Amino acid sequence: MARRLIFALILLAIVVASGTAGYVLIESWNLLDSFYMTIITIASVGYMEVNPLSQHGRIFTIFLIIFGMGVLLFGISTFTAFLVEGELSEILRRRKMEKRISGLKGHYIVCGIGTIGRHIIEELHKTGRSFVAIDTSEERYAELAERGMLAVKGDSTSSSVLRSANAANAKGVFCSLHTDAENLLLILTAKGINPSLKIVSKAEEDESEDKMRRAGADGVVLPKFIGGLRMASAMVRPEAVSFLDRMLKGQEEIYRVEDVAIDAGSVYAGKTLKGSGLPDKRGLSVVALRKGEKYIFNPSGDERLDAGDVLIIIGETNSIREIKASLG
Repeated sequence: MARRLIFALILLAIVVASGTAGYVLIESWNLLDSFYMTIITIASVGYMEVNPLSQHGRIFTIFLIIFGMGVLLFGISTFTAFLVEGELSEILRRRKMEKRISGLKGHYIVCGIGTIGRHIIEELHKTGRSFVAIDTSEERYAELAERGMLAVKGDSTSSSVLRSANAANAKGVFCSLHTDAENLLLILTAKGINPSLKIVSKAEEDESEDKMRRAGADGVVLPKFIGGLRMASAMVRPEAVSFLDRMLKGQEEIYRVEDVAIDAGSVYAGKTLKGSGLPDKRGLSVVALRKGEKYIFNPSGDERLDAGDVLIIIGETNSIREIKASLG
């Protein structure tokens, strides 16, 4: 549609230039009179001729009216279609997105698509998790929509915006807004809509962590603190850091550290770790087992899996997804 509009403007410019040049050459008029005559002829406004036309001038004017009117109508129709179809397609796209969002359950909501928010949605996208992104920027909203990702444009501290992201049926919320005050308000608003939401928030100041946890945040991440630890690790344990980098940034096969909860009705409940068959699955490694508040690192195959236990595993995301699907 954009190419058609550009083509119509080029044709119109050619007709105007040709008409102006024609009157200059045929009638020997000056440039302004020739341009004016061309415009009123194409537009068919009914004004009188600038100067009396010769026989050749009248013949030229007839052809100018035929071609000029055709090009002008083509240009107007193309411009109208460009406006109408653009708005209509945007309305339809938004409605389709709203319908998809309303059908979600157990998804995540990412609030604030800045530097940290982008990394969050990329990780969720890579690991196949459903999510809705919220940001006030029209540009970021359009970018996500173009990639087929679900997004809502608006202030995520607003109850109506969170409800439009289906917060009532969501599993968790990521608070990555610009300031700690905004994130604190977001935590309170989200908990007011759905008290069962799991919330992880970014905090710039150390003193904000306690306030956010008291407001209802399940986890608080301090980017400066994490960044400092990461730099220290890169210096003192470079091979371990290289391993984690390769695991997290791999493009062909995506490996992650994940947790798998054992519920009362789980197929693994009551079995030993070896009996569950998990250690034998290709691409998986059980690195720890949480029993109550205690973690058993590198558990043996004789460890019994009971309801309430949590397995910490390293594995390829598709394999982990299959295990979680088998658990319901």
